[in-house]
Amino acid sequence: MSVMTAFWDEGPLVGGLVRLEPLEIRHMEDLVAAAAVDRTSFGFATVPDGADSVQAYVQDRLRGAEAGEFLPFAQVRLADGRAMGHTMYCNIRRRTPRDTPYAVEVGSTWLGAEAQRTGINVEAKLLLLTHAFENWGVGRVDIKTDARNEPVRVAIAALGAQFEGILRGWQPSQVPGEEDRLRDSAMYSVVAADWPSVRERLHNRLAAYRT
Repeated sequence: MSVMTAFWDEGPLVGGLVRLEPLEIRHMEDLVAAAAVDRTSFGFATVPDGADSVQAYVQDRLRGAEAGEFLPFAQVRLADGRAMGHTMYCNIRRRTPRDTPYAVEVGSTWLGAEAQRTGINVEAKLLLLTHAFENWGVGRVDIKTDARNEPVRVAIAALGAQFEGILRGWQPSQVPGEEDRLRDSAMYSVVAADWPSVRERLHNRLAAYRT
């Protein structure tokens, strides 16, 4: 049994717009198509481009899952059953390898251009946060981005996550051409005390997409 399955035995996380399915090889064809449409919003993120890149990306996530480092998901649009992007739990903190997490990060999130601003990202965050706080009982969820990525920073704040500061030189840059540079990361969090108000906020935002 992998470390992942020691605490993850649920099926997909399902909402009204998106189903978060544990990532599998079968999602690759859809992800190739989703990532190819208008890549202008991907400047600060690692988003694979082309079949070989997507294959390497998915295999890397699956290796991380087997090692207990990640829990990766395909973001599947319910309207047509197509995988439109990726998200995952990462930086999973546990007291022992077989315990449920006490804190996690939600990251490595991207959506193809045609799924952006449709409510899918909002609902995916609601599903991930709900599972983390209400099924695992975590005390904290981290969300971070390149400090220069103002549109994503605005989107994270809109979720109700609290800005905690800039972590200087925190991790390798994901910007093409900056492979040898470290980036500053803007760190946000939702803690257990925040969760009821954040949950209500997300439900209210989703209502606009469901009418």
